[in-house]
Parts: sequence; structure tokens; C-alpha cells
Amino acid sequence: MRVVVTRPENDGERTAAALRARGHEVLLAPLMRVETIAADLSGIWGGILVTSANAPAAIADNPARAALLSRPLYAVGRRSAEAARAAGFTRIAAAGGDVRDLVRLVAECRADASAPLLYLAGEDRAADLVHELASRGLAAELRVVYRAATAPFPPALIEALRGGRVDAVLHFSKRSGENYLAGAQAAGVIEAALKPRHYCLSAPIAAPLRAAGAEVAVAPRPEQAALIALLPASPS
Repeated sequence: MRVVVTRPENDGERTAAALRARGHEVLLAPLMRVETIAADLSGIWGGILVTSANAPAAIADNPARAALLSRPLYAVGRRSAEAARAAGFTRIAAAGGDVRDLVRLVAECRADASAPLLYLAGEDRAADLVHELASRGLAAELRVVYRAATAPFPPALIEALRGGRVDAVLHFSKRSGENYLAGAQAAGVIEAALKPRHYCLSAPIAAPLRAAGAEVAVAPRPEQAALIALLPASPS
């Protein structure tokens, strides 16, 4: 299939590699770029929480980085755990892939309750992790360390849509789906943009695309592998 990946560049490259390994043709068209936000991360923390692979890298130049690396880190899933390890964290526990899994992991594994957890978060978040933890009697504080800025439709994507050379579009966040619709409208290709089948990581991500009239498919689990598995395999 001819597949469009709209993730930020670094994540998009990894997704593209997985798609190409299955025989698909990939057009990388990042509709967001990740920007670091300076934040005061000083303090005594019982552990670190991350729900995105973007968060660990966002603290690379933060004055508190060295102190944070000494703390245990709880990641929402495998990919965010890998990013934490690459950023220098060594005491890492990974949950099953969503916020509820992460809350259960922290509740089961966390031994140090003498200090709050530090949640390294993005500007846009799908769930209220701090509230979920509080319901389990666990204190956490949120610090925004990165944002996803909107990028316009690249010319290559506009031309591919106009030429009918797109079979599928992958969406990994609700923001990505909304950017896709807004970008297509601004570029004057909304009708062509809705023709491919849209593959979404979750039902909330699919909602605005379905409301716009797109044909959508939703991954059974919020994981890249589950999403890619929905695409018909290329003939050998």
C-alpha cells in the first residue's frame, strides 16, 4: 500500500521503517514538530513519569537533568521506556501501553511514597494522569517539557493526494488527525484527503476523521504494531 505517516520526523522515521519492512511504500509528511519547553524541574521527587517518547529527550539541557536521572522512571510503554534509556535513565519500569496500565504499575511497584512523582508531560494530553494517581493515593506533579507545533501540508503530500497516489493514512494522536483535516482544508485538498482509508491508534483519534466522512479503522490496542497490522499485507 501507499501509506502516509504524519508523525513528527523522528517518530515518523521509525514507523516508516516498520511499514517498509512489510512491503509498503511510505510518504513521510510530518504535520507536527516537537519543541522543547523550559521548565523548573528542581525538587525532591519519588520517581519520574513519562507517557511519551518525546518527554525524556526534552530534558536534555535542563539544569535538573542529572538529579532526575538518578530517580526511578515509570514509562507508559516500551517505546517511551526505550527513549528514557537513550536519555540516560537506568531504573526503568514499563507499563502495558496506556495510562491505566501506568497507574497500575506505579501503584504496584512504587516503594518511595515520601516524595511526589514528577510527570514530564506534553502540552496536549489525552488523559489526566495526576488525577488518576491521586485516586490511588499517589501524589504527582505535572511539568510541561515539550509541545507539538502544527506544521502545514508539505507539497509532496498535496501532490500525492491530488494524484490519487495515497491508499492509507496513519494517525497516532487526536491532534494529528485534527491537523490533517485542517491542513487539507487550508491546502484545498480536503475531498482528496478523505478518500484514503485512515488507520487510527484509538477511537478518540478516529472520531474527528469519522465525523468528517473518512473511512477509518481503529487498532485493537494503542500500539504501533497493532496499528500497522491492520494494513493488508503486500503480496510477496
